[in-house]
Amino acid sequence: MSILNTRRKIVRPIHPGEILREDFLPDYGLTASGLAAALGVSRQTVNELLRERRSVSPEMALRLSRLFGNSPEFWLNAQRTVDLWDAAQSIGREVERIKPLSVA
Repeated sequence: MSILNTRRKIVRPIHPGEILREDFLPDYGLTASGLAAALGVSRQTVNELLRERRSVSPEMALRLSRLFGNSPEFWLNAQRTVDLWDAAQSIGREVERIKPLSVA
């Protein structure tokens, strides 16, 4: 059983970069450079993610989940939530004008 969430969220969801920056890096004693080395990616890639200028890709989700012992879905769901919220802010009024279809 699931309950539909039909209310609009007023505040932007937390970006995965903020989750990394505020929760994971301090807990593991990592710097941006240390995280980049552990993930096998460039410092620029990690820096852009931490500054919320880059999205978590499926490849990055796999790397992060392996490093921190959680699931890639955790990272992708966090990113998806932000992406959907941003899209709703961008084209929400246009989407509201679409008339839902009913089965004939």
